[in-house]
Amino acid sequence: MNDARHEQITSGLVDRGFVVVPRFLGRESVTALRGEGARRRTAGEFHAASVGRAGNAERHASIRGDAICWLGGRASTTPECALLAHLYALCVALNDALFLGITELEAHYACYPPGAGYARHVDRFRDDAARVISLVLYLNDDWRDADGGALRIYTTLDAHEPACELPPRGGTLVAMRSEAIAHEVLPANAERWSIAGWLRRRPREPRRRGHDDRVSA
Repeated sequence: MNDARHEQITSGLVDRGFVVVPRFLGRESVTALRGEGARRRTAGEFHAASVGRAGNAERHASIRGDAICWLGGRASTTPECALLAHLYALCVALNDALFLGITELEAHYACYPPGAGYARHVDRFRDDAARVISLVLYLNDDWRDADGGALRIYTTLDAHEPACELPPRGGTLVAMRSEAIAHEVLPANAERWSIAGWLRRRPREPRRRGHDDRVSA
């Protein structure tokens, strides 16, 4: 990942609160990650995503319809490690430029079956400011506009009109300020794959991975 790409992401976050980066990853890397996600799903590593946090998390398919699988740890494969290395480098660049205090990265695969979406939301809880930047990387090859499944982005919490509707084409990265940018996933007519990630400040209290899976776009 070159400095120009980091500068593009930094400038977009400062200017609008979000930035769209086509071809963040090449087709070969996207295909490899999609294959790893499919393999993990076949192995039974995915579970239905929840809304809420920790002991209050509940499954509401009418709000959120994806299944997820967390990334990281010793089981990470070569394509997954390469992606995580790119994202860690982005953490360093954003800290250097914007003094965000990011110390952690978390990420998971997200797969939406046809007809599933995610209602409008922001990625930060009212009582937890750990998430600073939200990331979405799309893994869909040859996505057509007719397939639907766009990411609808609003530049303020109370905006009535979206700033854009982004088709989830493979290799595209979206970065957003977690506390400020509302967004929703529109239902698709085809299976829709992505990796969702969050750049985090150090949490105030110990947290357990897998208990907070509120957001994926």
